[in-house]
Amino acid sequence: MRKAFTLAEVLITLGIIGVVAAMTMPSLIQNVRNRELESGLKKGASVIGQALNMYQAQNGVPITSDIGQHELKPAIIDYFNVLTDCGFGHDDADSACIKNYGDADKDSMEYKNFNGKASIDLNRFDDGQFVLTDGSLILINNATSNDTNTYISIDVNGYNKRPNRLGQDLFMFQIDDRGALLPMGVEGSYFYDENDAYCSKTSTDKNNGAGCTYKAMSDPKFWKSLP
Repeated sequence: MRKAFTLAEVLITLGIIGVVAAMTMPSLIQNVRNRELESGLKKGASVIGQALNMYQAQNGVPITSDIGQHELKPAIIDYFNVLTDCGFGHDDADSACIKNYGDADKDSMEYKNFNGKASIDLNRFDDGQFVLTDGSLILINNATSNDTNTYISIDVNGYNKRPNRLGQDLFMFQIDDRGALLPMGVEGSYFYDENDAYCSKTSTDKNNGAGCTYKAMSDPKFWKSLP
């Protein structure tokens, strides 16, 4: 006599499978997204570094932190594969670019800090924007009297894709006075802190996440434990 599963047994088994799937699926989706963001960061760092190297090869000198106000973007934009030149971002906040710092309002999509507990200031991203053909968004900030550092940042999956968090898909790099490209958070960069104050799972500081670039590129554990 053949034995078979009863309908009740089949339904119970399917139910267990469904519960397990419901428990594990969000984690799997998160892991896939994190791997995509990690890959995007490494690619973006390479693209930015290559652009700076090509500028130096063609002009004989590197770009350094003291490049003039609003001069960095026109100096390097031709060394990228650009899909959209956003200018300063004034009028394109609902598309691929963010609004200029001075024009930002409550209707524009906000960037949050690393753990999502505070909105970040856009004043370190407001001296030029352009979208690359892979969808990533480059944001530039020249040195000023208030902040003598020069930054190149990248939203690796574009403005219109989440999580839009500093240190998760928005990453900062700094050009130093010798022309070296520093991943923010490395010793010697502006947002370096030996206690990781700028890459913290708990800090509500608006700059939390600014110092995550170095860890995201060098620490294998970083992407397994995002807040």
